[in-house]
Amino acid sequence: MGSVKDLVILKEAKGKKSGIGRFVFSDRYSVFDWGEMPDHIENKGKSICIVTAFFFEELEKIGIKTHYMGLLEDGELKNLKDLREASNILGMKLLRVLKPTVINGKYDYSIYKKERVNFLIPLEVIYRNSLPEGSSVFKRLKEGTLRLEDLNLKEMPKPGDFLESPIIDFSTKLEATDRYLRIEEAKEIAGLSDDEMERIKDISMKVNSIITEKTRSIGLSNEDGKFEFGFDEKRNLLLVDALGTLDECRFTYDGIPVSKEIARIYYRKTDWFEDLENAKKTDKINWKSIVKKSPPPLPTELKESISLIYQAYANEITGREWFKAPPLREILEKVKKFIK
Repeated sequence: MGSVKDLVILKEAKGKKSGIGRFVFSDRYSVFDWGEMPDHIENKGKSICIVTAFFFEELEKIGIKTHYMGLLEDGELKNLKDLREASNILGMKLLRVLKPTVINGKYDYSIYKKERVNFLIPLEVIYRNSLPEGSSVFKRLKEGTLRLEDLNLKEMPKPGDFLESPIIDFSTKLEATDRYLRIEEAKEIAGLSDDEMERIKDISMKVNSIITEKTRSIGLSNEDGKFEFGFDEKRNLLLVDALGTLDECRFTYDGIPVSKEIARIYYRKTDWFEDLENAKKTDKINWKSIVKKSPPPLPTELKESISLIYQAYANEITGREWFKAPPLREILEKVKKFIK
């Protein structure tokens, strides 16, 4: 079980042989690497599942390989066009997850030098089209862990700035807290060749372009987002997990966040968030055990509005009414007061 979705293993991935699994997308959600938050967002799981399937099917049409096998309905896997109603269960090819070990307080990725096929690459690949309010880029520039030249910039950016061309960023996937990486370190820990790294960047740019085009058609601006990759039995790259959703991407509508960022903005104003940030500075690996406070529930109106945003996004991006939800622009007007 993950913080937002559960994994059902029908056939285990072993050695060089992939397996078969199901993702069961739940109504749980997570922010700031905390894990399950106190609220459940109604129909979030089905919305995320439908959108993920939509983008996987679009990518398969242009020859980009994914682990997607269909959505479950009546005991069989179907494409979106064949579903009668929204499903929250996605079938996929299952890869091994090879976790780095911790030695003397540091992560050891040597296993990725030994294994060659059939595993999840231990990186999150982040694309950035702009630098919205709340982007980690500003914090990293201030701390000195990111340089202007890494972004192809000559002067300090401001929140809301659009980049002349998208950039690709990397972070860890399997550590207690996501840690941003320079490209050489990302390549090194994952055991990637120069060609494989270039291929990952190339695919990421293409997928970013597709998500940007599709979301622009419904009035959204695609600010940034993340992808995950794996290697199949022949070390071919596969796009895995979920993509193009309100959990994986940050979209805006006329400057208003249309993503999980709405919840993040609310929680950044709480004592719990301050406690959490201090704990991460104290212990980067075991920080969660020293957080004293618990996250408070969301206000009811905000929780209901976030639920409708997920549902409306799924309806509008796929062009089909899966859920009874008002248009996105109407819902977003109601959340403005929570994010000022």
